[in-house]
Amino acid sequence: MQVGRLFEDFTVGELIKHWPGRTIREYDDTWFTLMTMNTNPLHFDEHFASQSQHGRCLVNGTLVFALAVGMSVRDISQNAIANLEYESVRHLAPTFHGDTLYAESEILEKTESKSKPDRGVIYVETRGRNQRDEVVITLRRRVLTPKRNPG
Repeated sequence: MQVGRLFEDFTVGELIKHWPGRTIREYDDTWFTLMTMNTNPLHFDEHFASQSQHGRCLVNGTLVFALAVGMSVRDISQNAIANLEYESVRHLAPTFHGDTLYAESEILEKTESKSKPDRGVIYVETRGRNQRDEVVITLRRRVLTPKRNPG
């Protein structure tokens, strides 16, 4: 049984809404921040963060990135041979404890491999939105994807 998409299943211009969303809890952010050795107190020191421009703790941006990419796996890279490149990662708005992240991806380009006929590259932009429909992160990546019918 085939799970996930192959190269032929993607259409340039297609917008894929990933489901489900994910509410980011304080403990998610604390564990992720500690696990990745990020020592910025904006992520785990409520008193310190209360004196910042946002007045409260911010979710670690690499957690927001990881969740947006993770939400897209089933629809974009479930069968990937490799993620070749991440580019243009932009944090456009803060994410706070208790926010829910939703993701969508737009297929920007498809390129068949010139050297290996059994694969191609999908160029995709993924956007993460919060529960207020504000875009909080965008990123682009190139995913090496197998073909269903090589040759």
